[in-house]
Amino acid sequence: MKIIRFLNQDKEAFGRLHDDNRVTLLDGDITSGFSDTGTLASVEKLLAPIRPSDVLCVGLNYKQHAAETGAAAPQHPVLFLKNTGAIQNPGDPIMLPRKLRSEKVDYECELAVVLGKRCHNVSRDEAAQHILGYTCANDVSARDWQKNGGGGQWCRGKTFATFCPLGPAITTSDEIDDPNNLSLRTLLNGNVMQEWNTNDMIFDVPTLIEFLSASTILNPGTVILTGTPHGVGFARTPPVYLQPGDEVTVEIEGVGRLTNPVIEETW
Repeated sequence: MKIIRFLNQDKEAFGRLHDDNRVTLLDGDITSGFSDTGTLASVEKLLAPIRPSDVLCVGLNYKQHAAETGAAAPQHPVLFLKNTGAIQNPGDPIMLPRKLRSEKVDYECELAVVLGKRCHNVSRDEAAQHILGYTCANDVSARDWQKNGGGGQWCRGKTFATFCPLGPAITTSDEIDDPNNLSLRTLLNGNVMQEWNTNDMIFDVPTLIEFLSASTILNPGTVILTGTPHGVGFARTPPVYLQPGDEVTVEIEGVGRLTNPVIEETW
């Protein structure tokens, strides 16, 4: 099932997106689960498919991406956070920061895992039972603030407003046989910038859930960004950074297609 969140008669609602683009209203929520009412609904505006309780992000989790940055493969998953204010809807703009100005804003296509159950000391073998589904994410990153302006950690450059587009839907886990065998790519103005497979992850999805839940409580609605493959803008020669007027698309096999335009910060 593909789950979307949208405005219907000016109210937020969850719906099931069908193959013919019909939408039927869902009862329930992330924690209790959803049931299809069969009632047709009109989508006035598509929203990010979830309001996350937390957004946990994993860096340097693809072998080829670690290599292009000149970094050694980490011994443990590299964790950083985005605040929930960074979430952006499908189709809405990524804003280039102007109050804290950045000229080095980069794209990163990522598979996002959405947890439907509380996780605490969950083993690899138990991990799949806690996953509601998967969605597309763009881990937008201001490289100058990430590397030089963040006091030695990454969060400042990773959590500006609109820096976490999600969507367009949550594809439930029963539709994805193996999250670590999916093709994914980034298109910038129609040009392929990243194109690889999640089988290149250093730490696969069950390992990430085991590690992130160790001695730690992950609440239902937690979103985990699982890392990006090689081809990011800052590692190119010359570097490629997002500019006003650009359009960025993240595509993940079986999960969806997420597109956002790029503008300068306006508020």
